[in-house]
Amino acid sequence: MDELQPPSQPKILIIRLSSIGDIVLTTPVIRAVNEQIPEAEVHFLVRKEYISVVENNPHIHKLHAYDSENVSQVVEELRNEQFDVVIDLQKTFRSRQVVRQLKCTSYTYQKHNFSKWLCYRLKMNGLPETHIVERYFEAVKMLNVHNDHKGLEFYIPEDQGFEEDDLPMMFDDGFVAIVLAAQHFTKRIPVSKVVEIGSILHKPIMLLGGKDVYEEGEQVVAQLGERATNGCGKYTLYQSAAIIQHADCVITGDTGLMHIAAALHKPTAVIFGSTIPEFGCYPYMPGERNLFRNFEVCPLHCRPCSKLGSSKCKRKHFKCMNNISATDVAMWVNRF
Repeated sequence: MDELQPPSQPKILIIRLSSIGDIVLTTPVIRAVNEQIPEAEVHFLVRKEYISVVENNPHIHKLHAYDSENVSQVVEELRNEQFDVVIDLQKTFRSRQVVRQLKCTSYTYQKHNFSKWLCYRLKMNGLPETHIVERYFEAVKMLNVHNDHKGLEFYIPEDQGFEEDDLPMMFDDGFVAIVLAAQHFTKRIPVSKVVEIGSILHKPIMLLGGKDVYEEGEQVVAQLGERATNGCGKYTLYQSAAIIQHADCVITGDTGLMHIAAALHKPTAVIFGSTIPEFGCYPYMPGERNLFRNFEVCPLHCRPCSKLGSSKCKRKHFKCMNNISATDVAMWVNRF
């Protein structure tokens, strides 16, 4: 099939409604479209609660956001833009609803949902060995846009970041950021594992996450004492990203701050629980494979047990997290 030649001054809408990590993973496509079709006007549609992830992205000319689950509230605004092309990187009922309403040329990518279902339900892994970013680029290949392999991007405003002088004095000689947050319980590193890892690390640790994991952070501090600082629920997304930027290394589960760490080119140890890297959402750092390592319990007959994570371990043993070697993680991190 011949490649599509876009209009001389095309107006392009890219759709990714949620969430933090998934939106960060779209940034290579956003950049490539803007740089490789320089005459294009690039718009982006997102849920309002996630607008901070892309509001400072210089490759986006205009943002569109909606503040509820009803995406139809923004459709009239989008219609008035008269887009030439829509790139759907969400591919859900809501994003398809928008595409249908706009009635213009649209492209999307293959989600491999059935292959994922076979993987976590029947343990039959037929997933392609490609990162989700590579799959996203399927949606723009007809526009003659290709992956520049420059990696992810996350922009921290100068006035909303976190200065190194604002960090505790014990961090002056370096520190490790450990992310406690995750949308689903089975992606969260257990308190006992964080304490075990923290006791072996050569540097003090900063705990990051939202208010929902503040108590877990307090439990870690109670056991590690001055070696740990609880930042959970205290910092904005930008401040958390700035702290990661200052850290020597990051330890995280399969969550949004993992992808922000990758965008900031930070050495990252990723502890996978109920999900697996083969789903395509491990750190995307082209040419910097030495900067991250995935830690997982293999083989484990019940893993993966879900596509996105669960609210509890269905087997009640949580071996996918509890059996991770704290020594292996800490030794890898101590190299940095």
